[in-house]
Amino acid sequence: MSRRIRILATSDVHGTIYPYRYSDGKMENQGLARLSTLIAGLRDENTILVDNGDILEGSPLSFYHYHQRLEEVSPMTKAFNAMHYDFVNLGNHDFNYGEKALLNHIRNLDAGLLTSNVLYKDRPLGYRYAVKEFFAKKVVLIGVVTHYIPHWESPQHIHRFQFRNALESLRRTVELARRLEHPDYVVVLYHGGFERDLKNGYPTEELTGENQAWEMLQSIPGIDILITGHQHRSLAGRMNQTVYTQTADNGREIACIDIDVDSGEILPRLLPADMDPDPQIEDLALAEERACQTWLDQPLGTARVDLRIENEQEARLHKAQLITFFNKVMQEKTGAQLAASALFPGAQGLGPAITMRQVVSSYPYPNTLVLKKVSGKTLRAYLEKDAEYWTLEGDRIAVSPEFVSPQPKHYNYDMLDGIDYIIKVANPRGRRIVSLTYQGQEITDDMSFTLCLNNYRATGGGNFDMLARAETLKSFPGSMVDLTADYILRHQTIDFAPVDNIQVIR
Repeated sequence: MSRRIRILATSDVHGTIYPYRYSDGKMENQGLARLSTLIAGLRDENTILVDNGDILEGSPLSFYHYHQRLEEVSPMTKAFNAMHYDFVNLGNHDFNYGEKALLNHIRNLDAGLLTSNVLYKDRPLGYRYAVKEFFAKKVVLIGVVTHYIPHWESPQHIHRFQFRNALESLRRTVELARRLEHPDYVVVLYHGGFERDLKNGYPTEELTGENQAWEMLQSIPGIDILITGHQHRSLAGRMNQTVYTQTADNGREIACIDIDVDSGEILPRLLPADMDPDPQIEDLALAEERACQTWLDQPLGTARVDLRIENEQEARLHKAQLITFFNKVMQEKTGAQLAASALFPGAQGLGPAITMRQVVSSYPYPNTLVLKKVSGKTLRAYLEKDAEYWTLEGDRIAVSPEFVSPQPKHYNYDMLDGIDYIIKVANPRGRRIVSLTYQGQEITDDMSFTLCLNNYRATGGGNFDMLARAETLKSFPGSMVDLTADYILRHQTIDFAPVDNIQVIR
């Protein structure tokens, strides 16, 4: 019988423990409870269980915990300990709730932290690398996270953290570990994804450094296994001499990588989370989950305008009034002349009787608000970049391929209120805004406006560098979900004339 070392890897679980959707209770093959059952059937004494980051943020339960029970140990931390993870890496979203929430997770976690390219108070946050031995074979594990985090994250959340270039940090660490440990296998956990097509090497996105996995495989010798994440893609394959994997989000699958010690063969595969949920994992957070469900069903107010989302494509093509509403919340809070919001994937909108569940499901991220001062020239550049979202397929307006694959990026299409504009999709990129007015007046380059954005976009997230360079007037504490709930509670009845200020034409 051949001797085998097994590596089980999760990634981008995003606060998902339970196997159902919070929006409507529909059962799904997802979550740590299902994964726990799967892992139990795969694990033996020669197995390493690892997670590749983005664990703390992403579900209503994690949002509820942050807002209502921050002093307690996170349900995700409890679940990881109960599942006996060996090592974890951090992801960019693990910084979303700030230093206190992150350190609380790390300090209460039984697993070792592998994140090697992040400093906290000038000291390494995780191990430089870790070593495990099986069958007299040495396995080195290294973790790095995308160093692009400061481009998105609220400064107050990361002001005592430093992020080293993931590619260069990994290069040095692999060389060091190879020289000092003489390992048989080097396993890298990289919370980042592939910036180029895996078959032809053509860029699939702007090469900003957010994702560097392709370059890692091309330029760093000595990596046997590269476990990637961040993009939520289902990938398992081999490039050059390296096996690579990536798993879908919300705990929908696990990467199982088997190393045959005798032959040296490495076999990667992805396994779905289609097992019955582990009742032990479900029970760990049951009291908090029930409290969360009660909180989600809390009535907030009523809507007389239709804020529901029936079809996401149509809701972006013909700006949904849900976006108008979010922009109104932003403008009231900040006093901005203009506001911009994106329609997040899966948003179902707000019904006539508005609950917290609907708000959290429609705005799933803990974004805060930033007030910017922008010129007419910057505003036009912003809208031109925004208009790249659309393309023509024959006579039909469709979403540009790079916003769909390899990773859906619908959150990078903003819809603005406070101005009127027309996007002509048939025009070349950079010349699609054919009309742009403010209160009936054509906007010129030298005009000036106040613009409210979420913190992700304000820092240039989505490659909107012109917004990052614009003057920041003020940052506002409190998440958009909190601000929206507060707005509804104060107004009680949401009623306004529908705003049709954006035209997307062929």
